[in-house]
Amino acid sequence: MVEHRYSVGQSVRFTPDRYADAGARGAYTIVKTLPETGGVLQYHVKAKVDGRERVVREDQLERS
Repeated sequence: MVEHRYSVGQSVRFTPDRYADAGARGAYTIVKTLPETGGVLQYHVKAKVDGRERVVREDQLERS
């Protein structure tokens, strides 16, 4: 089993896929770690600017 790289409460930087909403890019906080899906770890994150929440893949995140 693979472990999550980030933990709840940690600040991260989200970079969406090339054709996704570029306005979603920015600073987020990890709200919840989610189970592996299709071999990829996922997270529930919340934007620091406007409070929007989304589910993102670990490969879309980096430490801030």
